[in-house]
This record gives sequence, structure tokens and C-alpha cells, in this order.
Amino acid sequence: MVSNKFFYSVIGSCIVIYIIGIFAIPLMDIDASQYASISREMLERDSFLQIFDQGQNYLDKPPLLFWLSAFSMQILGVYDWVYRLPSLFVLLGGIYATYQFAKIYYGDAIGKLSAMVLASSQAVFLISHDVRTDTMLMGWVMLSIWQLAVWFKHQRWVNFVLVFIFIGCGMMTKGPIALMVPGLAFASHFLIQRNWKQFFRWEYLVGILIIGIMLLPMCMGLYQQYDLQPGKLINGRPIESGLRFYFWTQSFGRYTGENYYREMSHFTFLLENMFWSFLPWIFFFLPALLFAIKALVKQQLRITNEQEFITTGGFLLTYLILARSQAQLPHYIFVVYPLASVITAKFLYDIFYLNKWMKWEKGLYYFHLFIFGLLWIAIIAITGLVFEEVSKIVPVMAVVGLCIFIWVAVKKTALIPTQLVMALMTSIGVNIFLSTTFYPNLLKFQMGNDAAKVIKEKRLNVEEINLYGIHNSNALHFYSKHIFPYKSNKLLFKPQDKVLTSKDSVAVFKYLFPSTTVMHEGNQFAVSLLTIQFLNPATRGTETPKYVILDLDGKP
Repeated sequence: MVSNKFFYSVIGSCIVIYIIGIFAIPLMDIDASQYASISREMLERDSFLQIFDQGQNYLDKPPLLFWLSAFSMQILGVYDWVYRLPSLFVLLGGIYATYQFAKIYYGDAIGKLSAMVLASSQAVFLISHDVRTDTMLMGWVMLSIWQLAVWFKHQRWVNFVLVFIFIGCGMMTKGPIALMVPGLAFASHFLIQRNWKQFFRWEYLVGILIIGIMLLPMCMGLYQQYDLQPGKLINGRPIESGLRFYFWTQSFGRYTGENYYREMSHFTFLLENMFWSFLPWIFFFLPALLFAIKALVKQQLRITNEQEFITTGGFLLTYLILARSQAQLPHYIFVVYPLASVITAKFLYDIFYLNKWMKWEKGLYYFHLFIFGLLWIAIIAITGLVFEEVSKIVPVMAVVGLCIFIWVAVKKTALIPTQLVMALMTSIGVNIFLSTTFYPNLLKFQMGNDAAKVIKEKRLNVEEINLYGIHNSNALHFYSKHIFPYKSNKLLFKPQDKVLTSKDSVAVFKYLFPSTTVMHEGNQFAVSLLTIQFLNPATRGTETPKYVILDLDGKP
């Protein structure tokens, strides 16, 4: 019922937006730029087992993202798109795995819907260019879940080996959560099935051995860097064992209080963020999840051998565990979005293709007409009002997009459900404008990539430039292909130095070095912390502090 033409056009459109993003959008100066900088430094130092960040010991994340990105840079060069490329391939593998997994239990149509839901979700559009460990993690976890489902069905050793290879890759990307998610998903499934024998299979010991072999290089590096040299300070805390940190502190320490981080910790934090990150599907997913739970209760918490609880159980149990953590960030829940996509796709198929839940269809139609209409109006405002340098043709095109959306919503078709077209058109259309207009213009206000561009254009000697009184920018180090030293005392500077600092420091340096000249002045806005004042061109100046590059001897 879901034609190949429609399916491939949607997936193809999403992939085009991913590709635009990795080439057109600079790295955001948060995790993505840090991981890109670490990967470049790893290649430069030729240190793949012991990991460093700007010359300092780094322990926060496992090494696989850095290994693959460094290998990619070794072949193709040090560019932001090259850093992103391995993660994009793994992400695409996760989308394909979502299709194949759903196809096993629900058939080809729901498999296609599942892949389309995941590929067009706002989270996936975001992490395809703002590449963090969660980009790869999502892919590895879903690949392992798919292969595990195939193994339980066909009992082929090739699938079994692939399961634990993918789990091992996930664990080397972000830790034990890569084992926890498929474990919870299938454990809940077999528990509800009362299929006890699946909990006691000798093959699992072979799987643990495969994971152990895969983790061995990483463990060797941790042991050499930390266990043999105990007491190194990470985030101000002495580390006695890198192995203990990886296997315990980084994951379970979020519950015991041993972990350094203390981000958002209230129970509904991840759910609240799903209202933007799982757009345009969140308001289909929530009733779908409720109906799935209701159906299970009606069956007295039992399912047949033909049914699956992997998606519902995997999502719920993972959410419950992550939501109790003392450290949460919005992207932590992304790992189970493939499972949420299958749950959503089944609901979409039931309501739009099988005509179940008909009493919900009209309400959902008008509700989504309002929500999607607001998103189109927002993108018109963003392209037309936020950045004055944007061509006036762009908001006009956004208005055309809104008109087409209204036409599609009113003129219903029997071939493809109207609400499905509305959701996909909104998601794809909005993200085309975000990737080609909003993000590229927003990132012009980020200091790191802007300063690196100026340094290259002015052909400044990077060895002469020091940082002072300004936040440390990983994007600056990456795009300049150089780690700039930071001096905390202005008296350490010499007349031949050049300084990258905040504009507020100009008077101090002119007092110490009267010949000081300003070579460049630019913006240093934290782009991940958008404010209404910044989005308003009239008040933007109050939100954008300035950085400067100073020449202390002032000679031409």
C-alpha cells in the first residue's frame, strides 16, 4: 500500500537534506566541534589508543567515533564534512535496519513507514549535521536489534555474530547503553511472551566473548593512559582507573552521584524535549504508545508468538532508566527513536490504511493542520525577518510552500493519506529552509569558524596567536588545524604576539602595548543558546559580544 516511488522519494529527499547539512553548515561549537577537534588531534599525534583533547587527557567518550573520523580525515583531508561522513553512513544503516526490523514483524508497508518516520524526524535531521556520539549510537543499536530479531527467527550464526559486532561498536561509541537498549527490548519481549528459555541460552556467552574481543583495544588504551598512571585529573577529579570509569562511573555513576555531570534530572525532561525532537510525529506517537499499552493490558500482559513487544518495551524501559539519571540532555533519548518510529508507523498504518481509530482521524487532522501551519509560518518569519542578508526570494518560496501545504491539506487524495503527506511535506520543507538558510547564517555569529576563516584569509601565522580572556573554541582549533595556547595572565604576552580575545580586553592590551592594533573584530554568540533578543535584528547587538584579533606590535 506504500508505493516504492513514494517511499524512495521521501527517503531520497531526506538524504539530500542530510548531505546539504554536512556541506553547508559549519560545526556547532559544542560537542560536534570538540569531537572533530579530538579526531584531528588523534590523527596529528598518531595516538589512537590514548586520547587527548587540546593536549589534555580525555576520558568522557569511548574512541570509535574518533577512530573512524580520524581514518576518514586521513583519506579525504581535514574538513568538517569528512568528520561527519562515517557517522552519516552508520545513521543511514540505522534507518535501513528500522525498515528491515519492522518488515519482519509487520510487513513491507509498515517497514517503509517506519523508515520514513525516522528519517524525517527532527532529531535525525539535526544529528545528521550536528554529529555527536548519539548519531552513531542510534545506528549501531538499531542494527543490533534488527540482526537480533533475524537471529531469533532463523538461528543463523552470521546474524548472531553481527549482533554482537554492532553492540561492540555501539559500546565503543557511547558505552554500555549500546548493550542495555537491545537487552531491555528483547528481555521485555520474552518476559511478556513467557518465553523463558530465551533467557538461558549458551550462545550469549559467545556474544560476550565477541564484545570482549572488540573492546580489547579500547581497554588497553584506557589501562595504559589511566590505570598505569593513576591520579590524573579529569574535570577536577582524580581518576584511579580508566576501566572503572568506562564500565561503571560514566553510566551507572549518573545514578550513584559519582559522575561529574549534573544536567537536567527531572523525570519528564526527555519527554518534554520529544515535543520538538520527534516532530512531526510526536502527536501520532503518543496515542500510538498509549494504545499499545492498552492492548497489552487487555491481553493480560501476554502476547502471542506472532506479536512483538520489543519496540514498546525497549522504548519504555530505556526511557524509565534514562529519566532517573541525575544527568540528562535532550539527545539522550534519540537512541530509541527507531523503536518509537516503528510504534508510530503501526499506528499510522492502522488509522490511515486500515481505517481503525476512525474517531481519532478528524481530530488529528485539524490538530496537525494547526501545528504544521504554525511551523510553516515560523519558517516564513525566520527566513524573512531574522537575517537581513537573506534574499527576499527565500521567504517568498516559504510562502509558496505554505500555500502548497494548504492546498494538499484541503485537496485530499485517495492514493496517499493526506495527513501523512502533510507531515512529510512540513518536515522536509522546513528542514530544507533550515539547512540552506537559517543554520548557515546563524553559524556566522559563532566565533570559532569565523576567526579561523579570518586567520586563513589574512594568512596569519597560527604559531603567533594566543587566546586570552575568551571561551575556548573547539571550532577554532579544528578549522585552523592548530591548537592555540591559552594564556591566563596578560603579563605573559610579548610584543611579537597576536591575541584573540574579547573586545573588552582591548583597552588593557593597549595600555600594556601602546602599539596594539585591532586586526579583526567579529561576533562570539553561543549559537546553541538562542534567545528572542538575538532573533530580533533590532536587539541582536545586545546579545552578541565581540571578539577581536590584536597585533601587539602594530607593525604592518
